Amino acid sequence: MVATPRSNAPSLELVLHIRVVSPDDMTVRLVERLRAHTGVVNLVMLPEASAAERADAVQFDVASDSANSVLGELRELGLSRQSPIIIETIDATITDAPPRPAGWQPSHLGEHVPVWAVIEARIAGEASYAPSFFALLIFAGLIGACGILTDSSILIVGAMVVGPEYSAIISVALGIERGDPTTVRQGLLALFVGFAAAIVVALLFALCIRELGYASESYRRGLRPISDLISSPDLFSVVLAVVAGLVGVVSLTLSRAGALIGVFISVTTIPAAADIAVSVAFGRWREAGGSAVQLLLNVGLLIIVGAAALRAQRLIWRRWTG
Repeated sequence: MVATPRSNAPSLELVLHIRVVSPDDMTVRLVERLRAHTGVVNLVMLPEASAAERADAVQFDVASDSANSVLGELRELGLSRQSPIIIETIDATITDAPPRPAGWQPSHLGEHVPVWAVIEARIAGEASYAPSFFALLIFAGLIGACGILTDSSILIVGAMVVGPEYSAIISVALGIERGDPTTVRQGLLALFVGFAAAIVVALLFALCIRELGYASESYRRGLRPISDLISSPDLFSVVLAVVAGLVGVVSLTLSRAGALIGVFISVTTIPAAADIAVSVAFGRWREAGGSAVQLLLNVGLLIIVGAAALRAQRLIWRRWTG
């Protein structure tokens, strides 16, 4: 009889590599807790290897199924106050070892368990309200204004992709879900200032276009199919915003980057801001009011649905994984 060799092909299960500095009087308790987790493997303890005084370096790998509880215990022990807990995502693993122990579950029906510390760090990292955030909103507003004036759907889609507002929107949603008023306040302020700046700059641009006579003949005669669509919020606007909010959360929590791009080009935020500016410049006050409603409707629903979907995801995965 010839034994069949075990496959050593790479596995795409989600594994995290974690490094932490532990005070020497806490290391024994930490290692005991980590050994109790069946999802923890490759546990290595290096006594006094840290540059910190009387501290040990501990590193290990953990399956996503156990990552949330393990990271929770590290915080419970106060290790995140001693020094940063470093988390690295492993792209693939290769093994000839026997089957994984119980508790090492790479996925549930093909889905990896969201690691909330990583997701929250990713959202916080994207929600950086640096000058570039506001500059991109302004540029997106200008592209959107050009799209409205030329009735170009390609430019409208381009404006949606350029706009960085979803990072602030999902940050506000996370702040609501976690009960963090500071995050909510910072995100809402960034959205208000960013959209206000985009509208003002697009308004000045549209006024120049009007005075120079560069507006298209069809736009001046009132043939504005794209503008009319943006400035007329209806039931479909609500449905699209709700679905986009759900897709956005799923794409972030389950690492579906392709789906997140679809969110950018399905919500009417930047186009609505641009249409407010262009409509005001050309004295179309009813259209400007409709676009303002569209903007507030989309931003508000994305935040509300995002917060509710984040909470639902936590509850679903908590029940699924125990």
